[in-house]
Amino acid sequence: MAVVIRMPAHRPTSAPPSRGSRPSRPPLLPQLLDRLRDRSPGLAASLLGGAIAAGLGLACFAVLVMALWVSSPYPDSGPGGALHLAAALWLLAHGIELVRTDTLSGVPAPVGVTPLLLLVLPALLVYRGAREVVDAPDADDGGDGLDVPPPVRARTAWTGLVAGYLGVGGCAALYASGGELRPVWGWVAVCLPLLATVAAGAGVWSAYGRPREPLLRSAAVLPGPVRRLLLGRDTRVRYGTAVRAALAGSAVFLGGGTLLLAVSLVLHGDPARASFLQLTEGWTGRFAVLLLCVALIPNAAVWAASYAVGPGFVLGAGHVVSPLAAHPAPLLPPFPLLAAVPAHGPGTPLNWTAGAVPLAAGCTMAWFVVGRAARRRWTAGRTAGVMVLAALLCALLLAVLAELAGGPLGVAALSGFGPVWWQTGAAAGAWLLVAGVPAALVLRAWRGLGPLSLAAWLGFGGPRPAKEPAAEKKAEQKNETPPAAAPVAVVLPDQGDGDTFEPYEVLPAEPYEMRRAAPPPSPAWQEEVARTTGWAAPREAADPPDGPDGT
Repeated sequence: MAVVIRMPAHRPTSAPPSRGSRPSRPPLLPQLLDRLRDRSPGLAASLLGGAIAAGLGLACFAVLVMALWVSSPYPDSGPGGALHLAAALWLLAHGIELVRTDTLSGVPAPVGVTPLLLLVLPALLVYRGAREVVDAPDADDGGDGLDVPPPVRARTAWTGLVAGYLGVGGCAALYASGGELRPVWGWVAVCLPLLATVAAGAGVWSAYGRPREPLLRSAAVLPGPVRRLLLGRDTRVRYGTAVRAALAGSAVFLGGGTLLLAVSLVLHGDPARASFLQLTEGWTGRFAVLLLCVALIPNAAVWAASYAVGPGFVLGAGHVVSPLAAHPAPLLPPFPLLAAVPAHGPGTPLNWTAGAVPLAAGCTMAWFVVGRAARRRWTAGRTAGVMVLAALLCALLLAVLAELAGGPLGVAALSGFGPVWWQTGAAAGAWLLVAGVPAALVLRAWRGLGPLSLAAWLGFGGPRPAKEPAAEKKAEQKNETPPAAAPVAVVLPDQGDGDTFEPYEVLPAEPYEMRRAAPPPSPAWQEEVARTTGWAAPREAADPPDGPDGT
């Protein structure tokens, strides 16, 4: 018999220490270098990803501005001025307020209206950069046996991405400070880190499968009564339904605002066309104006949504435009979107039809909430509570959009442009609570989730039976015995010898076969059963058919 001696996988490189000698400890510096070498790929990739995201955004703006500058027949500045303008526009896309120094009066004028369509570009680049940096592997490696590198830690990826993005952004802000449009450093210190932090956090959270643990840990810092109020039974389902309904309501608000903008542009087509042609004569300038109008369409949609809910928007200090009345606006520069503003004067029934937008948003949110309530068998109070939460979330989102869509375009009369955020949010919340909660309760009753269906009350069907308690239902199922099936007469076929067979009473194996084999009861048999027993004949039983001889 062979003897197998197992050898260690790794032999010691040195002899073991002798008895009495003190074992030598590895130096501290090699340990730190090993840890840095193990962690540096994730951190370095995160820093590089943030720098690439910022560089791609700057490159997009630089290519666009340089193309317009090259094709312009009247370039006022050199390539340095065009690059300064590109950096300033990239900062404006983050919500950073700029200051224009080359004014006719010599007084610097602020530029604080951020085109919301430009805001999507840096946010999307940071989000995609965070997902690429994490590089989370799939659960199945395909069976090829290759080692899949582990994902970068969430904290490392988020920190490195934000740091790399802010490094490039700070350099861009320093470079833009030497141009005609200069950033306000207070806004740079707030808006640039805020966008990078939120977008990178969303990207890392999405790359890790959207776990709930960070949200639960953040909710643990709330006071006890507030936490018990917010976190109850069906927390994930309730908040998920409220978020979906709020997003659907916001989409209806923005879609309705875009529709109002399109209708107003059609009604004011001639002034809008004249203002577009009046701004510039060259095709390059008109193309730039067209790009600016397209970038400002989301802003105009938010303005129109604020107009629909009631507060409207301001065109300078003290000049409010709302469905009830429109104050005369100050002398504004010619611009196609400003030409679509309703004329000053009291509101007309055509202006009041804008109130259909918040009504449609409330009904849409009620439809989303009741759809989940029907599957979860929620009570009326829980359905109304989820609808209230969705209305508050939608109002908060509209308030944030209203704040981003407006801003100053100058001093004095031009110091305020756009909707007032708190007025828009409060009015939208009031509309959704007044229209959405009753709509949710009516839809709930219509779908038969209450004691009596509204459809049955209107005559479209019978009331649904009330749900039995679980204990009583289990007891009935345990004690009840299956009812005996009614006998069915069956005639056996003729065997060919001329003899006839008498009908036999048999019990089918399944109720479906019993119902299929039973012929319809005859009127004479029903009258006989009713006369002898006093009860109507059961539908399952049938009158025995006549025999072959007619008896």
